[in-house]
Amino acid sequence: MISVLLAAYNGELYIKEQINSLLSQTVSDFKLYVRDDISTDNTYTIIKEYSQKHPDMIVAEQSKKNTGGAEYNFINMMIEHKDDYVMLCDQDDVWLPDKIEKSLKKIKEMEEEYGADTPLLVHTDLKVVSNDLNVISSSYQKMASKDFNKNSLNYALALSNVGGSTVIYNRTLANLIQAVPDFIVMHDWWLALIAAAFGKIGVVNEATVLYRQHEGNDKGAKRVLSPVYIFYVLTHLKKMAAMIDDSYKQAGAFLRLYEDKLPKDKYEMIQAYASIPRLSRIKRLKTVMKYKAFMHGFARKTAQIMILFTSPKKAVLGTD
Repeated sequence: MISVLLAAYNGELYIKEQINSLLSQTVSDFKLYVRDDISTDNTYTIIKEYSQKHPDMIVAEQSKKNTGGAEYNFINMMIEHKDDYVMLCDQDDVWLPDKIEKSLKKIKEMEEEYGADTPLLVHTDLKVVSNDLNVISSSYQKMASKDFNKNSLNYALALSNVGGSTVIYNRTLANLIQAVPDFIVMHDWWLALIAAAFGKIGVVNEATVLYRQHEGNDKGAKRVLSPVYIFYVLTHLKKMAAMIDDSYKQAGAFLRLYEDKLPKDKYEMIQAYASIPRLSRIKRLKTVMKYKAFMHGFARKTAQIMILFTSPKKAVLGTD
């Protein structure tokens, strides 16, 4: 059985379209859990109506209090809901009809290759669309200059390739999600770290989701090879430095939760990455080069190197 987890908050504009796209899937053997995070609009009313119409397929839930962000709403759902396979779903996207079918096929192929006792995650490409679903780019992977084949732990530490709205993961991986971390950037990045540290990540190089771009997006798709984007990144190094700093903090939080389970080589890599802020400038670069923990894309990688040489030393707690 498949559990689909949808973390909702003030999603009344688009959530009906998303739920309808799930109900139109070529695979119908799943249960959709929608958790409203104390919305101030009609989101909870909408999802309750859907659950009443489709009680065998849709469960409407509501947080006891606002969790503080989609990442925490999702991570709490991921801790609570385990199944043979779990998929994550954003409230404002639209799933193409064969998304579940293609994702399920790929992860079952991986289970045959690596065994069902291996933590496995599969993610796919997306079509980037406007708020009225006109296609902006047929491939998020190309638009954002991301190489989905770079899915090992060293890449996941610096920047995740995994889009949460595209993933499916198996029960073995689900069982590793047991606690809310004391620091997290995004739930999908955290999930990618778990998969890269303990298992395998697979890719479907086809778009299975219409990734809607609108003003309410927490994150958006950027044409990272455009001169405008490159200029923006290289002239806003403080913003990039804050994001990189968060990746160090997230690595430290990951180490605190999983240090007893990690293989020695993975432990050493994560510890080294989390400790970068307190190293000298030369040692920072040497550490990143040793583990090839570079961000993807010309602008991001250039900014990362510049920041390694300009940021002051900082204390890092809990990484020893």
